[in-house]
Amino acid sequence: MTDDRTGQRTVVDVRGPRFGAALTTVVLAAVLISGSGPLLAVQAVIFAVGAVAGVQRSPYAWIFRVAVRPRLSAPTDVEDTAPPRFAQGVGLVFAVVGLVGYVAGPLWLGLAATACALAAAFLNAAFGYCLGCEMYLLLRRAAG
Repeated sequence: MTDDRTGQRTVVDVRGPRFGAALTTVVLAAVLISGSGPLLAVQAVIFAVGAVAGVQRSPYAWIFRVAVRPRLSAPTDVEDTAPPRFAQGVGLVFAVVGLVGYVAGPLWLGLAATACALAAAFLNAAFGYCLGCEMYLLLRRAAG
């Protein structure tokens, strides 16, 4: 993927999206424990920023860049921003579906959608396995 402003390939330190997934895991776990629709709405906005503006411009990326990255060694691995950006879009879909469940019902829909998003975020945070990224790559291969 190239940045529309510079025409250059955009990459991100792989530890950044994984850090974001860890924060997302905490937020979504809190949503499931508390049943808080407003907290899920905040996470949906964060997903939307990552999907629309790019993962490198999301609030969690800013926290990583300002508070975490300066304390780490230089990145040894970078990745294209397209797969994690797609994953943010998938997270947004699950968050919106979850919001519908929490706000309009049925409650089980909110719980199920939030739990699915939590499972995906946890896989990325704990094991570095991004389900949304894998979906992106499969769709790219299928499209030719």
